[in-house]
Amino acid sequence: MTDTAVPTDLAGQTVAWLRTHLPEGWMAAVDAGDDATLARLTDELDRAAFLTAMGEAGYATPMWPSAYGAGLDLSEQDARAITEVLDHYQVPRGFNILGVGMGGPTVIEWGTEEQKQKLLRGIATNEEIWCQLFSEPGAGSDLAGLATRAVRDGDEWIINGQKVWTTLAHLSRYGMLVARTDPNQPKHRGLTYFIVDMHQPGVEVRPLVQITGDAEFNEVFFTDARVPDSMRIGPVGEGWRVALTTLMNERVSLSGAGSAGGDAIGGVSVQALVRRHAPVADPLLRQRLAELWIESTVIRLNNRRAGDARRAGQEVGSEGSITKLQAAQHNQKVQNLAVDLEGSAALAWDGVSIEPKNGDRGWVHMRGDDTVDYVRGFFRAQANTIEGGSSDIMRNILGERVLGLPKEPDVSRDVPWVDVPRSS
Repeated sequence: MTDTAVPTDLAGQTVAWLRTHLPEGWMAAVDAGDDATLARLTDELDRAAFLTAMGEAGYATPMWPSAYGAGLDLSEQDARAITEVLDHYQVPRGFNILGVGMGGPTVIEWGTEEQKQKLLRGIATNEEIWCQLFSEPGAGSDLAGLATRAVRDGDEWIINGQKVWTTLAHLSRYGMLVARTDPNQPKHRGLTYFIVDMHQPGVEVRPLVQITGDAEFNEVFFTDARVPDSMRIGPVGEGWRVALTTLMNERVSLSGAGSAGGDAIGGVSVQALVRRHAPVADPLLRQRLAELWIESTVIRLNNRRAGDARRAGQEVGSEGSITKLQAAQHNQKVQNLAVDLEGSAALAWDGVSIEPKNGDRGWVHMRGDDTVDYVRGFFRAQANTIEGGSSDIMRNILGERVLGLPKEPDVSRDVPWVDVPRSS
C-alpha cells in the first residue's frame, strides 16, 4: 500500500476488521466496561488463529513492507491510528517482541530479498517466535568480547559456544546469533551475524526458572551446530554493525508506551491502574499515579521522536537508550504502585494455578484475579533495569554519545581478541 493509497479512515477500517475476527460481543463488552464478559470471551478466543490472521492482515506490523506478506507500508503516524484502536479494544498481541521489535527491523535493514521473503511473514503472524543469542557468561556488558565461535565449512558455518539469559529460546524457531568468525581481529571487527534454526541438531536449550515461576530466560549451548551461509545477515566480519541495529531497536522496543512492547514492560499499565482504582482517595497514592501518568506521556513522546527520525531515514540512535533507561525505571515504579493500591490483597491469594494459556505457544501465565497478575508484574519488573542493556550501561552510552563525556577506558579494544586475557 503506497502513501497515496492509505485509507482516509484507518481507524474505521481497523474497527471493521476486528468486528469480523473477534468473538461476538467482545467490542461491546470493552465499550461497556463489562470485564466479566471480556474475560469469558478472552478464554474462548482461539488466540493463535487470531494472531495469525492479524499478522496476515498487516495489523501486527503495519509499518513493515507489504511485499513480504507482513505489513501495510504505513508511516508511523498512520500506524498509530491502528495501534490506538487495538489498544482501546484490548486486542491480544503475540509474545514475539524480540521478532517484531528487533529481528524484523534488522532483517529489513540488512537482509537479502530472499531472507526477507523467508523470515518476515512468520514474525508478523506470531507463528515463528524469535530469540536473541547475544549475551554469554563472560560477555554481558562487554558484548563484543563474546567467545562463541563460527568456523566456515564450505557453504555452512559450524557453531560452538554458550549463550545465556536468552529470552524465549525454549519457544523460538529462530535465534539472532552473533558469533566470532575471526579471533585474530580486535573484538569488534571479528564478529558475524547469523539467523539460527533453534530446532536443529547441536542446539540445546536449558530454561532458567525465575521468581515469577515462569521459565522465560534460558541457557543455550551450541555443539557443532551448522548454519547455512544463506542465513548470514550482513557481510562476514561486520556482525557488530548489524548487532547495533538490533540493539538500538531493542532499546526502543523495550522502552514502554508507544513501542513494540506496548504500555508496560511486563506488568500493568498506568492506564489500567486508573481504570481499576480511580478516583484514588489517598492523596499520596493519587500523587504517585499522576506523576506516573506524566512520565508515561513523556516516554511516549520520546518514542514518537525516535519514530520521526526513523521515518526521515535516520538510523535509530541514542534516543533508544534514553527511553530504555526511562521506561525501565518507570515500569518498576508503576508495578510498585500497583501492589500498593491493591493493599493487603497483594500479600496472599486462594485458588491460583500456573498453566499455559490457549494459543500462547507454551508461554506460562499465572491464572487468577487481577491482583495475582499485578503481583506477577511486580516480580517481573525487577528485570527491567537489567535486560536489554542495564541502566548503568544506558547511562554510560548517554554520557558518551549525548553529553560528550570521555569513554570508559578499554585497553582491549584494539588488541586481537585471541590475545586478550580472559578467565578460564
